[in-house]
Amino acid sequence: MSYFDAASSAPLHPVARQALQASLDEGWADPARLYREGRRARMLLDAAREAAAEALGCRPDELVFTSSGTRAVHDGVAGALAGRRRAGDHLLVSAVEHSSVLHAAEVHEAAGGSVTRAPVTRTGAVDAEVFAGLLRPDSALACLQSANHEVGTEQPVAEVAERCRAAGVPLLVDAAQSLAWGPVPGGWSLLTGSAHKWGGPAGVGLLVVRKGVRFAPRGPVDERESGRAPGFENVPAVVAAVASLRAVRAEADAEGARLRALTARVRERVTVLVPDTTVVGDPERRLPHLVTFSCLYVDGESVLSELDRAGFSVSSGSSCTSSTLTPSHVLRAMGVLSEGNVRVSLPVGTPAEEVERFLGVLPAVVDSVRGKLGGGTHGERSGASAAPDPSEPVDPARVERGELVVDALGKRCPLPVIELAKVIGRVPVGGTVVVLADDEAARWDIPAWCEMRGQRFAGVSPGGRGVAYRVVRVV
Repeated sequence: MSYFDAASSAPLHPVARQALQASLDEGWADPARLYREGRRARMLLDAAREAAAEALGCRPDELVFTSSGTRAVHDGVAGALAGRRRAGDHLLVSAVEHSSVLHAAEVHEAAGGSVTRAPVTRTGAVDAEVFAGLLRPDSALACLQSANHEVGTEQPVAEVAERCRAAGVPLLVDAAQSLAWGPVPGGWSLLTGSAHKWGGPAGVGLLVVRKGVRFAPRGPVDERESGRAPGFENVPAVVAAVASLRAVRAEADAEGARLRALTARVRERVTVLVPDTTVVGDPERRLPHLVTFSCLYVDGESVLSELDRAGFSVSSGSSCTSSTLTPSHVLRAMGVLSEGNVRVSLPVGTPAEEVERFLGVLPAVVDSVRGKLGGGTHGERSGASAAPDPSEPVDPARVERGELVVDALGKRCPLPVIELAKVIGRVPVGGTVVVLADDEAARWDIPAWCEMRGQRFAGVSPGGRGVAYRVVRVV
């Protein structure tokens, strides 16, 4: 089985395993106690804090360990907003932040605060000038990830931090995805991270609050971790987390270059091997180990299931997951296809042979799923370039007011897109297809299909029980 989902959780690094086993014997006691065992645990915790601070580029007394990366984000956002409540209650975040940041923003909004979500380009990056232009006199905090967790795009943190500093607004950076590859540049004010993203044990997060940043911890506090992360410190896990961070950093340049070549290979070959597929995210400013691509006429979950059967563990940024059935906010904000997405994120040490094997298996997997959904098979794609099949029944399409109308009500994406692709060739160039759909994902997938296929999306209007999507044939 090949595990290609390091962006979700990286396998435990061998150094972390060794450090964890060793510190279980030495660091089990309460580091707040003055007896020998407590002093020994305190020495391990202090040494880990100093090493982590060096890796992050901060002072040891600016860094605390939390119970998770999500906890670090929630505490960082809430504490910074509370500390600057006299400045205002406006929070600025990018539209593609991790759900932990967006959930913190929703809590702030529900409590009466105001939130602005900065737009991104089709590559998933914010424009530094646009982001800065959304800052207001009452802005208390801005949040920007260092790199996106779904598509790997790196954000212009240094440029944004400079503009936030000029405006007197602290910037919180969620660096969970990028810390394995190096420190975050720029004059950020707060930073968060999560150990299991770089091969440390789960249950360890990092929160850095620079000196001079107004910060008021929310909720009950105690004497531990400067009052910012109450509760008994998991010293063995902290030691293992920091040991693994140092280990991956030591090999980051060489391993990053090697993995970048492998993901470049995927970016290059996937659109050749699998028709009607596009790679999303920035081709240059990206994490070295992560690549995401979108396949038309499939749903991501079916592709993932088939790849799992073929021996590959990958994830999807598709519009619907079995647990939430909600569109990916990242892909939605980028304006790209929200169905049929596959995210490949390679762990440290991934062999090149496994990547080639993945590329060999993928075409048949996608073809199989497309066939089951009625989207055609490899080399037999319905769409604008296909001649209409007179033997194929037109129903559920009907001609109405000179337009070809496709009734896709009650059908989940990607089926409305598949129905659109089947009939677009039946109207002349300049003609219009109206798709009636009630699946929320169609709001993003039909315009994204038009972008991918060179057709013109002409807008929406109410359509009875659903929405009418108008598509003008261009080619």
